[in-house]
Amino acid sequence: MPILSNEDRDYLKNEFKKMTHKVNIAFFSTEEEAMCEHCDNIRAIIDEIKELSNHLNFTEYNIEKNDELAKKYNVEMAPALVFTKHDNGNIKYYGVPSGYEFSSFIEDIMDLGTDNNELDEGIEEIIKKIDKAVNILVFVTPTCPYCPGAVRTAHKFAMLNDHINAAMVEAYEFSAMADKHGVQGVPRVVINEKISFEGSLPQSEFAEKIMLALED
Repeated sequence: MPILSNEDRDYLKNEFKKMTHKVNIAFFSTEEEAMCEHCDNIRAIIDEIKELSNHLNFTEYNIEKNDELAKKYNVEMAPALVFTKHDNGNIKYYGVPSGYEFSSFIEDIMDLGTDNNELDEGIEEIIKKIDKAVNILVFVTPTCPYCPGAVRTAHKFAMLNDHINAAMVEAYEFSAMADKHGVQGVPRVVINEKISFEGSLPQSEFAEKIMLALED
């Protein structure tokens, strides 16, 4: 059964026409059946989207057989979708970008395919000046309407600065990791395993949390 309606397919096809260059996305799957229960769901999404534009390039890798590539892109677990325009693969989705997160995934594609990454006034310079490693985990669930805002802010920051690694983590699929980070509500954002908060903050407040996480 198709994931996209004919109306959605036509809309996305028109949107993707705005892209001016390729968007390359690596899909890391795994041989561990328990961990890749939803891999077929990701493949279904890929199969439908890739037919809508010649600017989209998806490649699947087995994380066990391509461990060096996984290390290059800092992929720690699977399933994972990694945007590889930035050579360090610092924009990721751990788990299926379904429900509300499907919109985040599409908007990331559009930003990278058009080099359009608008941030609130004054935030761009703050983010560009960061010269230390920042690791952002945004825990989400597919039914959370506030989660895409947090994911998109984290990914927008990562698009601007290669020092920032930002990943959506589907809390149900990676429940052990969610428990480790005390996820009780979503979105829950964890920065450098030092600062955490719940909710989709304005970009300025999100940036302030990053700066707090970088303090000695």
